[in-house]
Formats: sequence, structure tokens, C-alpha cells
Amino acid sequence: MPTDQTAPPAEIAAPVTGYRLLLPDQWAQIPLRHSTEGAVHRILEDAYTRIPKDAPPDKVGPYKRELARRFRQAVAQAQQTKGLDLYLPVKPMGEGEFNFSLGASILVSESLLPRRSGANGAGEPTDVAVQLLSRDGTEGADLSSGEIDSSLAVRREHVAAANPDRGVELPSRRVEYIVSVPGDPNRWFVAAFSTIGGGNPRDELAEALVEWFDAVMANFRWRRG
Repeated sequence: MPTDQTAPPAEIAAPVTGYRLLLPDQWAQIPLRHSTEGAVHRILEDAYTRIPKDAPPDKVGPYKRELARRFRQAVAQAQQTKGLDLYLPVKPMGEGEFNFSLGASILVSESLLPRRSGANGAGEPTDVAVQLLSRDGTEGADLSSGEIDSSLAVRREHVAAANPDRGVELPSRRVEYIVSVPGDPNRWFVAAFSTIGGGNPRDELAEALVEWFDAVMANFRWRRG
């Protein structure tokens, strides 16, 4: 009798329902798709409880107000970009430290853009990056491509100039990862990291933070239903 040569159906991956970033607990997540006030209030109240008990009373009030001002400003700027989530480092690195730095951030968003087709019918990663990222007029960026969690990914790194008119007093080092969403070639996940380093976007602290963010993205994973 002839044998059945029909191959078993390939396993269909579950659709993507979200993403996962592994971040230290010093980083707080602020969802931007809905009202942020509740999340902002909880994060700030938690930060206030970490102020040392022996901190000078005449400095605590101004410190709280400045932290809240800078934190809310960062959230407001992120909302203007129609992002999905904002991550900020709002907890001290050690016990008893009276030092909360907002000198870095991660903004997660989504872009819709069809892939261009080349002669072989495949989209060129750097071509996609130019389409996605040339809208802001940035030139001389460092572009590279590869895969993250089996998805096409493009990485861009550049230094953005200060813009006092928009409340940006210092230049910043920026690294963006643009990752194709599985099952939907027109959708692109974007994770944009920004840091002022120690005041110089090319200093050792900035270099270390960029390496750290690259490690975070190396461990990026999709959530599936």
C-alpha cells in the first residue's frame, strides 16, 4: 500500500499580544495609553518614602517639588509622541541615598510602515530604518540590523542636540531599536533609549548605559496569547 506522504501541518505561533523588557526594580513603568495620573502619583509617593529620615527638612520640600516637576514633564513629553509606555529610573540605587536621577528614559511606541520590496521581494532592514527614522531629519546616525526574538530588528544610535525651547537643556545619547512585529509586517515595535550620561552624552557613564540598554534589548521577548 502507498504510504501517506502528507507532511504534518506546521505549528502556528500564537499571535503577539505584547512585549517583555527585563529592567531593574529602580525603573518604573508609566502606561501612556490611558490616564497617567494614578501611576504618576503612586510612583512619586513611593519615591518620597525613600528620602532618608535624617534629610534636612528645609531641603525635602523643594526636592519633592523638583522631582515631581521633572517627572511630570518627562511624562508629558512622552505623551505628545503618542507612545505606549514610558520607563524612568525613579528609585535610588542604594539604601538611604538622597539622589534620584531622571537622566535616562526608555520610550516604547509603535510605527506603521509597509516594508519596501527589493528585487528578491524582501525588505532591506536599513531601507526600513531610513523610512521609520528619517522623519526627524537626523543625519549621520549609526545604523545596524539583525534579529531580536526571531524578528527583524534595526538599531540606530546618535547624539541629539539640546533644545531649550522644548525644555531639553542638555544634549543626549539616543539608541532606538525598531523591531518587526511577527505576523504583521506593517507594524514595528520601537524602543527608544535616551541618556544625558554624566552631563556629556559621550562620557563613560553614557557609554555604560548604552551597553546596558543593548543588553536589555538582547533579552527582549514577545508576549503571545
